Amino acid sequence: MKNLLKLYLTFLKIGAFMFGGGYSMLPLLERELIERLGWTTEEELLDYFALAQCTPGVIAVNTATFIGQKRGGFWGGAMATLGVITIPLLLVIVIVSALMRFWHLPAVTNAFDGIRVAVAALIAAAVVRLARSNVKNLFGIVLCVLGFIAIAVFGQSPIVVVLGAAVAGLVAGRIRR
Repeated sequence: MKNLLKLYLTFLKIGAFMFGGGYSMLPLLERELIERLGWTTEEELLDYFALAQCTPGVIAVNTATFIGQKRGGFWGGAMATLGVITIPLLLVIVIVSALMRFWHLPAVTNAFDGIRVAVAALIAAAVVRLARSNVKNLFGIVLCVLGFIAIAVFGQSPIVVVLGAAVAGLVAGRIRR
């Protein structure tokens, strides 16, 4: 029971500072789950994150569910999921109620322009950190660049890119053997 409460409170904290969607959550997850609590490794976190992108639903919620399930089974997954959505859900209700009355004001529009730029910076920082820690050889660099081009330039589904990268990794492993 104590573990379930800890899962809920940890993901409640993460959910409270999760602005900009699942990608902006990655630095928070790294700090809380790897550095502070030691609940997972960077490799495992990236695996959860990749899996969360391939499954239906919101990346942040899926990632919380996977990590919670690892730590506490079914109920751990449920508590982590509930924790990560509690504050955003309440904030969305409050903000939408207020913004609908003030959306037309230039100050509100300008504030959201600034927020979008800050979220882009959070995502860029997470991408750089991920690339530095995971792209370690020429094969990884080529796979990373091809995956980026497939998604960013050609609009390919992330599911196809992740599955293609998995197949490429399997083939590369067989060739190395």
